[in-house]
Amino acid sequence: MTDTDPTDRQTPSLPLAGLRVIDFGHTVMGPTAGLVLADLGAEVIRLEPVSGDATRTLKGFGTGYFPFFNRNKTSVAVDLKQPDGLAVAKKLIATADVLIENFGPGTMERLGLGYDDLKTDCPRLIYLSLKGFSEGPYENRVALDEVVQMMSGLAFMTGPPGHPLRAGSSVVDILGGVFGVIAVQAALRQRERTGDGQKVGANLFESAMFLMGQHLAYAAQSDEPVPPMPARVSAWAVYDQFTTKDEARVFLGITSDRHWQRFCDTFERPDLAGDDTLATNHQRIAKRERLIPVVSEIIASLTVEDVAAKAIAAKLPFAEIAHPEQLFDDPHLNAGGKLAPTRFPDGTRTKLPLLPLELSGTTPGLQNDPPSLGNATHAILAELGYDQAAIQDLAENNIINLGGKP
Repeated sequence: MTDTDPTDRQTPSLPLAGLRVIDFGHTVMGPTAGLVLADLGAEVIRLEPVSGDATRTLKGFGTGYFPFFNRNKTSVAVDLKQPDGLAVAKKLIATADVLIENFGPGTMERLGLGYDDLKTDCPRLIYLSLKGFSEGPYENRVALDEVVQMMSGLAFMTGPPGHPLRAGSSVVDILGGVFGVIAVQAALRQRERTGDGQKVGANLFESAMFLMGQHLAYAAQSDEPVPPMPARVSAWAVYDQFTTKDEARVFLGITSDRHWQRFCDTFERPDLAGDDTLATNHQRIAKRERLIPVVSEIIASLTVEDVAAKAIAAKLPFAEIAHPEQLFDDPHLNAGGKLAPTRFPDGTRTKLPLLPLELSGTTPGLQNDPPSLGNATHAILAELGYDQAAIQDLAENNIINLGGKP
């Protein structure tokens, strides 16, 4: 099924089929929640401005936002600042089970679309509000993924000492969206019992703090400040990156005495296997300054293919350090069907990762490519009772966009 068939995208076998979601999300956090619900079978209608969501035209690292986070959705383009456009949105919300929004604090309320504005007429609505912070001293601060990575200590833990470093993906935005989905599913389960909807939420800062929980638990038991990950005292003597003969970078871990014996056997170093001062992990940690240069020399004498073959044969924790563009050809991802052939609104064709979960042994797949702007506007307005003349009038007054633009 493709973008040309916006009114018939649900797969009855998927668990959330029959659920209608109105996605006001923008950038990453809100669209992530919509993406997960859509992949699981919900009908997710992306409500966009008439000019299109800003991420459709972002450059740099933002280039991938819209095409990845908006598959399996349809698009309705409407101007919420116009009374007639707002009326369209309210009619559409009245047909929905779930609403997603991640605007700045107070934005939905100013539009008359806050939860308190809607709950009387839509008592069964699950209203997911995704924000930077929960209620408290920070609630009105501007929050972005990178901001909360800095505030939460996540950037401090990622970079080397003195150089805090954000993670290489929008990890907090994505996690916050997924936490939002968990809240929605819990509220839907509760609605089955009570018949009532509710407002639920998730937040960037608190999501980042959840990621930091293990480090806070460490700090509570330590008399010293927690070091960043690159400066940590490893629990294992060999747990590091190395360079191969052909200049590839690899990660290798030796996390048990059995691993050590297999490493020595497979890499043909009986001298190391027979060294009683390296027999246990604690002994190897004590000799780390001597051991790591030896392991580095072994790896540097072999090509990446040879290192991979030996490490896999020895059942050691091992990875070639991949670049994103290399993953399109990853044999495991392709053999397992974890990359979905996808067409972007501009015609680009590629493969993108599906949800990392299985239902009865199957990963929910692609039902719709990411939509062109307004691809479902006409069909949805007709469903809401607007006749052709009314739809045309709204379009001519630039209150809706009937599509045709990438």
